[in-house]
Amino acid sequence: MRQGDAIVVDAMTTSRQRRRRYMTWSLVLLLALTLVLPLIPYAVEYAQVNDSSLVPNPGADLWRDVRQRDNPVMGQTQVRGVDTGVLIYKSGEDWRIFRMQWLAPYGAIFMGTVLGLTILFYLVRGRVPIPGGRSGKKILRFNLNQRMVHWFTVGIFLLLALTGFILLYGRFVLIPLLGPEGFSITASACKEAHNLFGPLFLFAMLLLIITFVKDNFYERGDLSWMITGGGLLGEDTDAGRFNAAQKAWFWIATVFGLALCITGLILDFAVIGQSREIMAISHVIHGTSAVVMTGVLFGHIYWATAGMEGGMESMTTGYVDANWAEAHHNRWYEEVKNEGEIEKPSEKPGPGSASAIGVASPHPGD
Repeated sequence: MRQGDAIVVDAMTTSRQRRRRYMTWSLVLLLALTLVLPLIPYAVEYAQVNDSSLVPNPGADLWRDVRQRDNPVMGQTQVRGVDTGVLIYKSGEDWRIFRMQWLAPYGAIFMGTVLGLTILFYLVRGRVPIPGGRSGKKILRFNLNQRMVHWFTVGIFLLLALTGFILLYGRFVLIPLLGPEGFSITASACKEAHNLFGPLFLFAMLLLIITFVKDNFYERGDLSWMITGGGLLGEDTDAGRFNAAQKAWFWIATVFGLALCITGLILDFAVIGQSREIMAISHVIHGTSAVVMTGVLFGHIYWATAGMEGGMESMTTGYVDANWAEAHHNRWYEEVKNEGEIEKPSEKPGPGSASAIGVASPHPGD
């Protein structure tokens, strides 16, 4: 083949390859347009649907309102009242999570830790005896009215604590023992008792505060008492009628006790206009206050019973031994001593007298 013919053949081949490429790309473009163009309206509609400012999705908005993702949405209902138009309130779910994941487990850890440390302290330290033994002389520490207020408050609190903690922890402890049906009956009874006797605790707390507040203000010497742990960590320090720890317990009981009362009334009487958010917050404060107050109460009970000789007598008979008073409340002891209120039982007590049962009257002639 001549050179000219070869050039012509190459040109024709190149032209055919070019046309083949053009046809291939044309088919690809045509196929792409055929597939993409019909989807453009759907893409536009999708963009509009997801743009809430253009076309909101009724189904998505309805579910968002039901779940209260943003703010509570008030619906229409024939029942008129606070939050009656809210179908599902998110704060209720927040409270349930707090109750089951925080209050119940960490409350048990706190109370168990305090109780365990109290028992450990008793095993290490033992019972604190009366220095010098019993003197036989008695001092009136609490009169009958003061003891009645104390035991009335204690009784109401223990009833409420028992029923409340059954409601909080009963499913973990009582269902394995009583079964679901037995626990259901028990929980229902505890709920009714808790709601019924709860308002009495406010009355008891007011009586307690009025009766004991005047002797529970902090004064000189209380700080040093706290620093030395009442003599356990250093030299003995003086104290008045109540030492610094007893005053701390009084104010803890007052603050958390009143918090229990106020939030309890909010929860007990859900007809005074409070919202469900207020009730959820009240649940948090109520449960937390109960756990804190119960944990600190363990220490108070320990020192009043097993921890110290002669301490419990002040709330049973009303009297304490003079040596006990001088060792633990020396300033108060000096006051009653100067006022002549320390009495020694007579050797031949008359029948039916206070001395006949080993307790002397704080005033001669009584």
